[in-house]
Amino acid sequence: MLGGTHMQNDLATQTHQPEQTEQTTCCIVGSGPAGAVLALLLARQGIPVLLLEEHMDFDRDFRGDTIHPSVLEIMDQLGLADRLLEIEHTRVDTLPVQTAEGIVTIADFHRLKTRFPYIALIPQVHFLEFVTSEAKRYANFQLVMGARVEKLIIEDGYVHGVHYRGRDGWHEVRAVLTVAADGRFSRVRKLAGFEPIKTAPPMDVLWFRLPLKAGDAKESAGRLASGHILVILNRADYWQIGYVIPKGGYQKIHAAGLESLRKELAELLPEWVDRIATLQEWKQISVLSVESSRLRRWYRPGLLLIGDAAHV
Repeated sequence: MLGGTHMQNDLATQTHQPEQTEQTTCCIVGSGPAGAVLALLLARQGIPVLLLEEHMDFDRDFRGDTIHPSVLEIMDQLGLADRLLEIEHTRVDTLPVQTAEGIVTIADFHRLKTRFPYIALIPQVHFLEFVTSEAKRYANFQLVMGARVEKLIIEDGYVHGVHYRGRDGWHEVRAVLTVAADGRFSRVRKLAGFEPIKTAPPMDVLWFRLPLKAGDAKESAGRLASGHILVILNRADYWQIGYVIPKGGYQKIHAAGLESLRKELAELLPEWVDRIATLQEWKQISVLSVESSRLRRWYRPGLLLIGDAAHV
């Protein structure tokens, strides 16, 4: 029933018996935006909820930092938008792209009929800390960091919870509903036997930072030239750069050397040659694999998949 994961599950069961059993109404695996917000909504309704996060903190280099108007509307309905926007952030109200023919505005959020006609760029670590801190106000909410789910509890085809490995050993959680919110590489999805339909766009992204200087324009933007695409995001104290490359093209770029990459970037951003020169080591540059996938069905008895675990 669990496909290729049964060997891993059997090994985990044989070598590490859970040390303690917990009961809850809803166990959410993964404290990204989907999992954290769902946990908050349930907690506000008085529903016992246990939120498990594999990592010890929320700080990831690759997390998306865009809070769209629709999300701000939801936060406003919860009475939290104004407090959320007290967190240091930048705003994108238009999306200009510099091309050889001039600047093209591909989106203008001023046209939206909303209190929030912009995208707020808030580091996701701060957004998640904000949401979970709000949830902690409710006694029926519990967050466990450093909790790696290794096995589902499946009885008569029904998911009744999970076994997870924490800092203090193994735990068993029994829940009326288990929610997989553990991202695009969801372990729970795999354990449950779901296979996503993949439709990967033919691109990867080189992800790196460049210095932000006094007097810089505040707006995020894009740059399109000679078949290359750059995304430039203002993160308040630095510029986050996304350089789109062909799918699987990183090895070729790496083999050509860092100086070659700096020259390519300088052709796209000639006014930032001095900043591009700060790229001195490959470890300053990360590679994001851009892919798209979805599930035909997002549930099975006792289990619901949401967020990137269900669709990317």
